[in-house]
Amino acid sequence: MTLKTRPSDASVADFLAAVEHPTRRADALVLLALFERITGEAAVLWGETIVGFGGYDYQRQGETLQWMQTGFSPRKQNLSIYVMNGFSDYTAQLAKLGKHKTSVSCLYINKLADVDLTVLEAILADSWAKMRAGQRIC
Repeated sequence: MTLKTRPSDASVADFLAAVEHPTRRADALVLLALFERITGEAAVLWGETIVGFGGYDYQRQGETLQWMQTGFSPRKQNLSIYVMNGFSDYTAQLAKLGKHKTSVSCLYINKLADVDLTVLEAILADSWAKMRAGQRIC
């Protein structure tokens, strides 16, 4: 099994500059700086639409696959933020975050103005540390 979403050599800056919606584009640039500060790593475009940081190997159906440790995507509907260790450790923080939705490992935000950036940064920093320590759900 080969994942379609893999790290690429495409330019993250060009991708973000091409985001049509001006608020989504501005928010993506804020997220880029936030993730770079938290991770200390350079952004890599995964597939065509995900800005990812770090990577890890995992086993799936007997195959070793690689995925990012964290990242985000400025999608048309919302900002998708990847919290690969899930949200079970973040109940208190999510209650303070502001307007958002979650799935297994995705945090969906319409715009950064809807959330408390300090709370978001705390969640992402903790998630990054846990991912680096090997705590993940995927």
